[in-house]
Amino acid sequence: MNSEKTKTSYVVEVTEQQAFQLEKLLIEKGWVFSKVPYSRWKASKEKTSVVAYQSGKLTVQGQGTADFVMFVLEPDILKKAVFGYEKELGLKTEDQPAVLPPESFEPHAGVDESGKGDFFGPLVIAAVYVDEFSSRKLLEFGIKDSKAIKSDRKIFELAGIIRKTVQGKFAVVTVGNVAYNRLYGQFGNLNKLLAWGHARAIENILEKVPDCPRALSDKFAAENLIKDALMKHGRNIKLEQRVRAESDPAVAAASVLAREAFINSLKKNGEPIGMKLPRGGGVQADVVAAEIFHKHGEQVLVELCKKHFRNFKKVAGNQ
Repeated sequence: MNSEKTKTSYVVEVTEQQAFQLEKLLIEKGWVFSKVPYSRWKASKEKTSVVAYQSGKLTVQGQGTADFVMFVLEPDILKKAVFGYEKELGLKTEDQPAVLPPESFEPHAGVDESGKGDFFGPLVIAAVYVDEFSSRKLLEFGIKDSKAIKSDRKIFELAGIIRKTVQGKFAVVTVGNVAYNRLYGQFGNLNKLLAWGHARAIENILEKVPDCPRALSDKFAAENLIKDALMKHGRNIKLEQRVRAESDPAVAAASVLAREAFINSLKKNGEPIGMKLPRGGGVQADVVAAEIFHKHGEQVLVELCKKHFRNFKKVAGNQ
């Protein structure tokens, strides 16, 4: 076990908005709140406590520190994945240079998605095939997980580089909101829908690269979900899921192409009603959803959003 996982304390800087988002999340999860000097709030549960200070510092203490940071704070609030996996996944630290495992440079496909946590816009899953040459070129160009890229302009720039580098050996599956809502109704489970989308992207990449031996994706559910969703082209491929798979150049490239397609779709979807659709599922999404609902009706809103999100129920749940 990585020694980082034994840590019982953690400190990070957060914005006021991030502190507010975390507070809401912990309220929903049943944490007990109190106040300490100079803090916005303190939350405790079992043997772990989290304090958000007015200065912007956030501290996590207790036996559950590692699990809280890796499975709550980083994915849901900070939108980055570093804690405890620096050496294993080749992430840079002050005393550890980035070294990726050898299989990162062997022929394989990487799969990732965008839009999963966004109320408006589609779910996009992309797959990118790399070999030793293209994977090293992607690293040289600075291709990394799209969540670590804050600029849309940079996403578009890197997406162009990826397409040129892999020479067409990529696939992008965009599940628009009408199809998404129908499929979610059929599956009744987001992980099953994600597995279906990942399987479609893998099938599409195999049409372009039939001898692709392996596909890697981030671990979001039991591996059999994707395997069961694969059709004839994908039955023989070796499928791997790994926590923080975005360190792999193929998965990172897939995350960028998926993000690019999501950004473009979100902009295009808002044009017919003359509105800019926000990302995420926060307060701004609620405001825009209410405006669409009252101006254009429930059906238009359904065609632009993921209906199972709480944002929809807030606006149209009692209608």
